[in-house]
Amino acid sequence: MAAMAGKLMNSLKSKEFREYLMSTHFWGPVANWGIPLAAIADTQKDAAMISGKMTLALSLYSLMFMRFAWKVQPRNMLLFACHFTNECAQLTQGARFINHNYLGNKDTATQPSSQ
Repeated sequence: MAAMAGKLMNSLKSKEFREYLMSTHFWGPVANWGIPLAAIADTQKDAAMISGKMTLALSLYSLMFMRFAWKVQPRNMLLFACHFTNECAQLTQGARFINHNYLGNKDTATQPSSQ
């Protein structure tokens, strides 16, 4: 266990790791995490506020950048994970949008009950 911790510390101190932390290969995906985090937070909000066009656009955007993150050399798995998370969140939002606008009865949901 101590040897494993020592190897981890040595790799964290390495020049390659420091260069990785100072690259766009790291900071680009870190900055991008705001998009999926916002989408996950939005799953708790009212489905009437979801924009179908924006959800579709963000879903296609994440699909394209997942492919980019996979094809770029070296592979950027941090970027891939960010866009995979966003794709899942956008598909959830898309399902909520379809359910609210096309499958659910939104007329009864917006009118007060008559009691």
